[in-house]
Amino acid sequence: MPFAAAIPFLREWMRSPRSVAAVLPSGQALASLITKDISAVTGPVLELGPGTGVFTQALLARGVRQQDLTLIEYGSDFARLLQRRFPEARVLWMDAALLDRHELYRDAPVGAVVCGLGFLNMPQEKIAAIVKGAFRYLRQDGAFYFFTYGERCSVPDAVLAELDLEATHVGKTFRNVPPAAVYRITRRWPGQG
Repeated sequence: MPFAAAIPFLREWMRSPRSVAAVLPSGQALASLITKDISAVTGPVLELGPGTGVFTQALLARGVRQQDLTLIEYGSDFARLLQRRFPEARVLWMDAALLDRHELYRDAPVGAVVCGLGFLNMPQEKIAAIVKGAFRYLRQDGAFYFFTYGERCSVPDAVLAELDLEATHVGKTFRNVPPAAVYRITRRWPGQG
């Protein structure tokens, strides 16, 4: 990413390092990995914490239409940047932990959620609120994709069990600073243990 494009990211990180959770925006290798299972046929996509829009751009490259994107961003500088970069997407300036309190869609039309939030820096209650809120909008066969810099899934087992979900390791990229692993969370099907 060119330095000029990273300026809003660095500014937001200096203002609130715990809310940004990284020193640099995610790279192209991570963006490619986290979006690899998503395409135009996925349908609407909800993106949480898009920051500068690296994952958003990868979603567009996979064939997702801009008007099928809803971008939830807490940082006001990022939200303004996203509105300029993706004028046909719906950009909402809000905390992703409050998803369950809003009516973003009728029914559950979303085929995928892509999450760029740093779960390693969050309390378990906030992670649970984000995941629960996102699954409210996901179709039965939809999936929640996120990354972590940690050695294991950063959504606690207790949260997965409480919400009847399971996490699957998608892959890891060392071509990101720092290296990152991607996970997919889906609903457990009846009969799964």
